[in-house]
Amino acid sequence: MHAERLHAWLYRHGRRDLSALPELPRPLAGLLAQRVSPSLPEVIRQQISVDGTCKYLLRLEDGEQVETVVIPAGGRTTQCISTQAGCALGCRFCLTATGGLRRNLRRGEMVAQLLTGWQQGGERVRNLVLMGMGEPMHNYDAVADFVRLVTDPAGFAFAPRHVTLSTVGVVPGITRMVDERLPCNLAISLNATTDAVRDRLMPVNRKYPLATLLAAMHRFAETFPKRRMLVAYVLLAGVNDSAADAERLAAMVRDLPCTVNLLPFNPWPGAPWRRPDDGVVSRFRAILSAAGLVAVVREPRGRDIDAACGQLLRRQDGELSKGVCDG
Repeated sequence: MHAERLHAWLYRHGRRDLSALPELPRPLAGLLAQRVSPSLPEVIRQQISVDGTCKYLLRLEDGEQVETVVIPAGGRTTQCISTQAGCALGCRFCLTATGGLRRNLRRGEMVAQLLTGWQQGGERVRNLVLMGMGEPMHNYDAVADFVRLVTDPAGFAFAPRHVTLSTVGVVPGITRMVDERLPCNLAISLNATTDAVRDRLMPVNRKYPLATLLAAMHRFAETFPKRRMLVAYVLLAGVNDSAADAERLAAMVRDLPCTVNLLPFNPWPGAPWRRPDDGVVSRFRAILSAAGLVAVVREPRGRDIDAACGQLLRRQDGELSKGVCDG
């Protein structure tokens, strides 16, 4: 009984003063005071974009730093959660990937990001996206525990359709999601329509090529027919933005219940890629739409504070801070 009340106090109500929980037995309150620290990470820096996006740089207990981003959208606020400190996958177009992997985050450190956003913003967000720094499938156990907690009706009680896990295509993780019936949506960072180009952009493709990844995506769709998959596609000028690319992409995913998110590349200093012209982006989307797909050009949020997709590795007070939201 006391565990259930503590669970609701912490997660449903976002309260961290355990001693304030009504009718908590004194011996239990004393034990919790000795054994439990419900403190949140230190907010080293808060930045607010002209579009209202908020980025928080957090210092964890061991001194490691991560960022979480809260994106307002007319009552449908979304928070982007980081699952690792750094990333080992080395996607060539992502600034975050240049920092390498330092460690996995624990479930509690993901919860702490959510609670920090709630405390700082004064209200709970509606949507969660695990599209932050790191590859969630490389930290699957902790990520799956986090997803189960936030969708638990006795916990944070997010509707599963409002929680999205993003992967660059780590197929064994998708297989586990399906087998374990993980209660969330799936987003795939695709970004190329041939193995040759995807090998160059995303080294993970050499281990899990497009045919293998597409088979896993189809299995997810067959297992969860009511869940709509998200396919993210970063457009790089002269690399993957041709009409032929659009036609191949349409052929690849037209049998999947998916929305294609087109993400024109967000430049960062020293990047070898360019953002396509608006006309090229419009043509690409038109080809997908003509093939019957739902295709959306996602407007960058928080670009002026380096909070847009793939931009979040930057210098903070003379040292490198690794950021999130690269999905």
